[in-house]
Amino acid sequence: MANKLKKIESLSLKAVLADGMEALTVLRQVDIDIVFSDIDMPSLSGIELLKSLKKPPVFIFISSHSEHAAESFDLDVIDYIVKPAKIERLIKAVDKAIEYLDAKRKMQAEVPVKQTTTQAATDFVRTIDANEYFFVKENNTHIKINMGDVLYIESMGDFSKISTTVNKSHMVLISLKNLEKQLPQHMFIRVHKQYIINTLHIKHISISDIKLSNNFIIPVSIAYKQALQDNLINKKTLTRFIE
Repeated sequence: MANKLKKIESLSLKAVLADGMEALTVLRQVDIDIVFSDIDMPSLSGIELLKSLKKPPVFIFISSHSEHAAESFDLDVIDYIVKPAKIERLIKAVDKAIEYLDAKRKMQAEVPVKQTTTQAATDFVRTIDANEYFFVKENNTHIKINMGDVLYIESMGDFSKISTTVNKSHMVLISLKNLEKQLPQHMFIRVHKQYIINTLHIKHISISDIKLSNNFIIPVSIAYKQALQDNLINKKTLTRFIE
């Protein structure tokens, strides 16, 4: 893993540690931006390590077991990689982590330190009318986004990234869980711990993923598959017979 990470030019490897306890000692002494951690470790697991830190850096978990993914995303990890971790998958995770860190630094420079996440959530204002839209706050300006232009929304830890059809993305300091509560359910649906999609832009749905109108592939997790089937597929699929 260390050898693979050394090949990624945007990273500077600061430490390679044997277990969670060693990592805890280093993280309490050194400023680190990104931690790549296994979950199954002696003495202190990766999840326990993350929970033990008051101000944790960005975590990317790498594990042989996919069943830990749900709990990990509840802890706002930036990504979860199932072994074997190929170099291209690591690069994707690193790019996402750096994008998150850049957005966080930019946001911290603009927002007063005392402002809480709850206050920041008020910057997402939803107005329903014939042309459904909402506002997001960027650079102290409220930007109007038409809901029909939104392709998908991706969790970036305590941020969310809104991707649109006009090749423009917007980073907001609101969790995906809070965004889900504010968006209209007839248009937006949660299909993964990391993704909400706009149903208007679904191109096709397969067993494990969804292709959107821009050909971007969104994974569908087991936890949300039944809800997708009940709330969208069953209701919108034409059948041969109808009562």
